[in-house]
Amino acid sequence: MSPTESATEPTAPAPPAAAGPPPRSAAGVLSDSRDLVVPALREAVEGLPPAMRRIGGYHFGWCDGDGAPVAGGGGKALRPALVLLAAEAVGGGARPALPPAAAVELVHNFSLLHDDVMDGDTTRRHRPTAWTVFGAGPAVLAGDALLTLAFEEVSRGGSLVGAHRAAEAGRVLAAAVQDLIGGQSADLSFERREDVDLDECLSMAHGKTGALMACCTALGALWAGAGPARVGAMRDFGANLGLSFQIADDLLGIWGDPEVTGKPVHSDLRSRKKTLPVVAAVASGTPAGDELHALMAGHERLSGAEAEHAAGLVEAAGGRAWATERADALLENALEALRTAVPPGRHREELASLARLAAHRDG
Repeated sequence: MSPTESATEPTAPAPPAAAGPPPRSAAGVLSDSRDLVVPALREAVEGLPPAMRRIGGYHFGWCDGDGAPVAGGGGKALRPALVLLAAEAVGGGARPALPPAAAVELVHNFSLLHDDVMDGDTTRRHRPTAWTVFGAGPAVLAGDALLTLAFEEVSRGGSLVGAHRAAEAGRVLAAAVQDLIGGQSADLSFERREDVDLDECLSMAHGKTGALMACCTALGALWAGAGPARVGAMRDFGANLGLSFQIADDLLGIWGDPEVTGKPVHSDLRSRKKTLPVVAAVASGTPAGDELHALMAGHERLSGAEAEHAAGLVEAAGGRAWATERADALLENALEALRTAVPPGRHREELASLARLAAHRDG
């Protein structure tokens, strides 16, 4: 057969492009995120002075109070998972986004160490809180150390994405920390007031939780090189998700199963916290809401019986139903922003699955 004849013969059709991997479940996403992020967190914490290293390791669940290693521990790593997924969703990679992913988890745990001291909480993740083991002052200092590490992680990550992008990421993270501190300050001020309204409480929740979630999704997209419009849509996704997450957390603080949450039943009511279901119930204008308002006044911790009665009043006044409906509406807002930012496919499905888990979790 001549070369000319060969060239005119039909060629076999090209095989179809191989399909990409199927979307992971939310649990699979979180597991993969932990596998990537925990070694980076351990390396960062290992660089702390010995006293801070021990408290940090205990808080993360890596060791006991004496510093001896223990199995398991740590949280779900939702926030770093959002960073990694957001980076992938705009065309980047998960591993290059490890510095900001580790940074947001360090910021989150800085806030938890401080929150436990300020709220007087004695249990977290089914074990005594760090301040009850090491003292309030050392626990606060350990939180400060984690916050410092967060910005070091972002700065070191500049070698991957360039100094300019790392500096912008640092500014985004710093703004989120300021919002978080503002939200926590408002939360503390509510304890001394009896006239907290629902808009104030929503604003507090956005600062305390929504701002860092918005930072996670924006930071992942920014780190991977997305443009301003896409970063903004991802920020909206995270902000709405964060507020939905906080409402779910407030519901768990009243009705969560202690075996799952690691906290005593009715823990938020016992400490008279003005969470969103409580404030919505008080604002209902119902007899149950008025009785709840009177019961939640004062500063002494409620007894178990009083807290149980308060939970019944929140439900009777419609606070539980309002919170559930609002969390669902915010989740839908988040998913709409996600549809704007990310085309159909695996990454969008994984982010949506993670969002639904966060808004409807049981612990």
